[in-house]
Amino acid sequence: MSSGEEQVEDAGANGGDSFHEVKRRFKDRSKKVARTKEMTKQMISKQAERIAQRAEEHERFINKVTHLLGVLGFGGFCYLLGARPQDVPYVYCLFYVIFVPLRWIYYRFKKWHYYLLDFCYYANTIFLVDLLLYPKNEKLFMVCFSFAEGPLAWALIVWRCSLVFSSVDKIVSVLIHLLPGLVFFTIRWWNPATFAAMHPEGTARRVSWPYVEDKSYLWTWLFLVPLVAYTLWQVLYFLIVNVLRRQRLLRDPEVMTSYRELSKKAQKANNIWWRLSGLLGDNNRLLMYTLLQGIFTVATMALAVPIFLSYRLHVVFQILKVSATIWNGGSFLLEVMPRQVILKEKKKTETQQGQYEQEQAPIATDNPPSTVNCTEMHES
Repeated sequence: MSSGEEQVEDAGANGGDSFHEVKRRFKDRSKKVARTKEMTKQMISKQAERIAQRAEEHERFINKVTHLLGVLGFGGFCYLLGARPQDVPYVYCLFYVIFVPLRWIYYRFKKWHYYLLDFCYYANTIFLVDLLLYPKNEKLFMVCFSFAEGPLAWALIVWRCSLVFSSVDKIVSVLIHLLPGLVFFTIRWWNPATFAAMHPEGTARRVSWPYVEDKSYLWTWLFLVPLVAYTLWQVLYFLIVNVLRRQRLLRDPEVMTSYRELSKKAQKANNIWWRLSGLLGDNNRLLMYTLLQGIFTVATMALAVPIFLSYRLHVVFQILKVSATIWNGGSFLLEVMPRQVILKEKKKTETQQGQYEQEQAPIATDNPPSTVNCTEMHES
């Protein structure tokens, strides 16, 4: 074999070795990245568990502080709503960027974090983009208005959201659905910048802001476009929860999603929602749940149109929403919470009794059993 052929073979061998070396390094680097990612995930999960456990240890004190701050905050917000309505959107944005990440930490510990994929969080994220990046975009405002005074607002009434000042979780749940409607109410009717936009210099007076050209324009941006955006969310939600994370949910039945929680409560109560979801059989309850949610969304978005056009109707709707949450909160405090306290104390007593029996068990085995005990043991 000539020296030229030997050099070619050596080059080929070296090339093959270098390729395998690069492949090995890439594989090692991928494993390292995966390990780092898993360690970071475990560290965040452990931190979330520590925070949640500490919160449960000091539950009563936290509830008292929460009630105090909740009542004071509610009064302060009512004052701000009348004195400086143009600042309400900034209060909402501050609330969202602070409390939604904290809710993720708490829900991650409780295995409820899939709730944050629900439509209300999807809509609130769009609200944040509108208010911070495109506050003058009239079309985006109409889409957000449809979300806020459509599905989110009516969810307060249909799903019986309760305004309970001693519960951070319930306060956040109510505000995520209630605040957006108040924000877009103030922008549409009370914001001084809106009045200025209705009277631009050198032009005729505009009837309202956003300016509505005709009925087709109104229904396009208050109904059709929001419906398309909702459908996009529904597709993404299905892909994430029912396709990508399906095995994870099947492995752990304690992980909660909206469908699992609602179906569990509906089955326990055997209410109309459980009966409607079973019209196509037990195997198609998820499909029926999706269809019912779609019908609810279409109906509430259609109802947002007359609310958008009438100031008086919009005011009445705000009063209705707030009244419903306060009424539900009173029902929770007087009917549900006493039962929860009794069950919690009963569970605590049973746990303490079980620990006491375990501590006494070694002492009992050191002494010879009595005749009666021996007889009982033989009979068992």
